[in-house]
Amino acid sequence: MGIAKPFHRNFRAIKQGPNSGFSGTAYITDSEYAENAEHYVRAFTLIQNDLGSIFEYVEPSDECRKAYSYRIHALLMRTCIEIEANFKAIFAENIFTPPIKRMVNINDYRKVDVTHHLSSYEVMLPIWGGSQKVFRPFNPWRVARGQPNTSGTSLSWYQAYNQSKHDRFAKFKEANLENLVTAVAGLLVLISSQFRDQEFSAGSVGLALSGYDIHPMEAATGSLFRIKYPEDWSDAEQYDFDWSILRGSTDRFAKIDFDVIPS
Repeated sequence: MGIAKPFHRNFRAIKQGPNSGFSGTAYITDSEYAENAEHYVRAFTLIQNDLGSIFEYVEPSDECRKAYSYRIHALLMRTCIEIEANFKAIFAENIFTPPIKRMVNINDYRKVDVTHHLSSYEVMLPIWGGSQKVFRPFNPWRVARGQPNTSGTSLSWYQAYNQSKHDRFAKFKEANLENLVTAVAGLLVLISSQFRDQEFSAGSVGLALSGYDIHPMEAATGSLFRIKYPEDWSDAEQYDFDWSILRGSTDRFAKIDFDVIPS
């Protein structure tokens, strides 16, 4: 048996059945699903646009992956701050008790991998020159999903952010192009794990038909990346509801209890 109500800020697979196509995404635009959803998506698209501007001067390629600069450093800082903001928003709209005597940190954020399968996402940058077009920002978390106090699950790009933030002179080179692109891919994963490809545009919603696509994976929010969604949801983890019926309920969303997930 699957999950009878969607969780706040948690897009996941839905069991196949009557109306499952509509039910699998329609809840995302409900006003009670996420507070200020468009705010977080817009922040991502602005960061993505700024990344595109950096690509006008540094070619996204294997040869340039260790390139570094003040512009790259600044955008890495902004991107990781936005990543932290998304994690905190997910916690805030579900059940999460902040730790005592310390700030929320990356070990707490790892709880979200259990519910959103962040480590199962893949992101492609089609314009990347060379063999490293696909990024898996949260992949180190996958082997220890749901397990407490596990070593070897650190995210190198997030470490680069922390190191270059606290000691920019000594660790400036850690804020390089490869870590920046991986971080932006990580932010895309977080946005997609909440809102799929919904951009909350002010324009009207219409039916779009597309022909042959030259790139693998699915189109993602914005126009720079492609994305592959998780395919490892168990039957018990999948949503199982008819949104056309459920949307009329005053109690149509559930909350994830992050307190029961080890960090």
